[in-house]
Amino acid sequence: MEKEELSKEEQIIQVIDKIRPYILRDGGDVEFVSLDDGIVTVRMLGACAHCLSLDETLFGGIEAMILDEVEGVRGVALAVEDADWYY
Repeated sequence: MEKEELSKEEQIIQVIDKIRPYILRDGGDVEFVSLDDGIVTVRMLGACAHCLSLDETLFGGIEAMILDEVEGVRGVALAVEDADWYY
């Protein structure tokens, strides 16, 4: 299926699926939660949920790739229920 034929959500999930093997290798995982007004919300799971490198993974990896590959995305955020401990 061509990129243009995929919905934004499907494009985002494809990018996350490219990143997932590297995150799984470190004992974590990431899942797409939603897309709202250009902001992609993801949930970090496993070892990634409370990792000290969460910012780098979330913004330097996941966000950077999604911004590069999916037109119209403005940023990535951590799911609110997961962010309570973090902020």
